[in-house]
Amino acid sequence: MNAHVGVVGGGISGLVAAWHLVRTAPGIEVTVLEGSSRVGGKLRVEDIAGMTLDVGAEAVLTFRPEAVALLEELGLGDRIAHPAPVPASIVIDGARRPMPRGTLMGVPSDPEAVRGLLTDAEVERLTAEVVTPPVHGDVAVGTFIDARLGPAVTDKLVEPLLAGVYAGDSRNLSLEMAVPQLARAAREGTSVLELARALAPAPRPAEQVERPPVFATVVGGLGTVPAHVAARLAGLGCEVRTGAVVRGIQRRDGKLIVTSGPTTDVREDVFDAVVLATPAAPTARLLRDLAPDAAARLATIESASMAIVTLVLEGPPPETLDGSGFLVPPTEPLTIKASTFSTVKWPWLAAAYPDRTVLRTSLGRHREEATLHRSDEELVDVSLADLAAVLGRSLPTPLAVHVQRWGGGLPQYAVGHRERVAGLVEPAADVALAGASLAGVGVPACIASGRRAAQAVLTRLQAGGAALG
Repeated sequence: MNAHVGVVGGGISGLVAAWHLVRTAPGIEVTVLEGSSRVGGKLRVEDIAGMTLDVGAEAVLTFRPEAVALLEELGLGDRIAHPAPVPASIVIDGARRPMPRGTLMGVPSDPEAVRGLLTDAEVERLTAEVVTPPVHGDVAVGTFIDARLGPAVTDKLVEPLLAGVYAGDSRNLSLEMAVPQLARAAREGTSVLELARALAPAPRPAEQVERPPVFATVVGGLGTVPAHVAARLAGLGCEVRTGAVVRGIQRRDGKLIVTSGPTTDVREDVFDAVVLATPAAPTARLLRDLAPDAAARLATIESASMAIVTLVLEGPPPETLDGSGFLVPPTEPLTIKASTFSTVKWPWLAAAYPDRTVLRTSLGRHREEATLHRSDEELVDVSLADLAAVLGRSLPTPLAVHVQRWGGGLPQYAVGHRERVAGLVEPAADVALAGASLAGVGVPACIASGRRAAQAVLTRLQAGGAALG
């Protein structure tokens, strides 16, 4: 064929880039190179006590259409599942409190709704919002909320939500990237509370149909989706090669030469164009010669490491697991930052394994690597201890445990991130970038980035006259 495109990275961003390429231009040849032994990246399932369970991302947001659209394209629409209508909670002063409704990334539409989570004095400070002048440029989320509503709102309400998404520190995270809705209030110098009220969904009469769920997953686990994509790609003639660690890219005679594999058995592939769907640090290394400016900018993007501890209990859920789980603000003297009561949260999981209870904890925040320097056994022990402290009683001895570490798994959007990555989708005429490091860590955002990079490649190839079929 006249056009051969390489996709480096077999996470969901890279797989979707390949999917878009082969479906949009059937005559193109596509090869996916994944360095690990399996595709999927942070979408991953493991067999734990005979159960197939997610040990990475477990859900997608439904208010962005990309993930649900992909599942429909793959023929998985009938396997889409939603969480049970059970409440989540937040830990304040060592006790679980109901998660307030009607918040914008923790900013309440009604200050009275967070009384009890915040002290009376903290609620009064929140109510007396200080509307600061318009902000020119980006600012940290926490810095902005501190000035407007007081540090307690940042620490107790905003931080635990952002930690669940980014494993980061709100006083370092970009407002433009992490909470773009609030960035509008910053730029315009308008009230954050008024914005939260305007965006909060209006209450509906009880007889009306409930709103669509905010989250969705797939029966069998979200981590099963990458294998479906890879199988469909193979059926369309795309080669998906695992164990292919890419070591370098160079340009030769108008082509891109990608070297991969062990040093004792280096393999060269020749491509007309390449999509790099790898984390910021390896992407920067691969672009060092091809696009030095892009490489330098990518090299400044930091990442956070985290771990997911999965616990399997014998029998149905104990009475103490009476919701979907809880979030932990960094002001609490706990090591875990959240826990999900998976069997309670996901009806499909309860139906598939009725005699087991699955729950999981997450640990690790940006620049708190010491938490993850502990052994797997220590991470399990501290998870059980923290759960006992929050629940008020110890859980039964787990039937099985699993620790999944995600080293450097979540890119950190520092202040000015949007400007830093501007124009990086196409750092060179024959290279496009995709992945969470650019414009969104969620699964829908990664899917969108894969499609965007693939379309950029196709547009360039078409402009260059390559025959795409």
